[in-house]
Amino acid sequence: MPKIKTHKGAAKRFKRTASGKLKRGKAYRSHLKLKKGSKRVRHLRKSGLISEADAPRINAMLAGQ
Repeated sequence: MPKIKTHKGAAKRFKRTASGKLKRGKAYRSHLKLKKGSKRVRHLRKSGLISEADAPRINAMLAGQ
């Protein structure tokens, strides 16, 4: 059996918290910021958490770590 490799795209996008949950960056923050309010852009800087429904799929992609 070959080794299970980490999905490198997922490894760059997701990090684990100390309690084992998965952290992610927010979407819609890369460009077209003039039409977005400053409060909205400021809140997009903070990281979010992966939903419980998506966690098994992402854990499988990160299993090689």
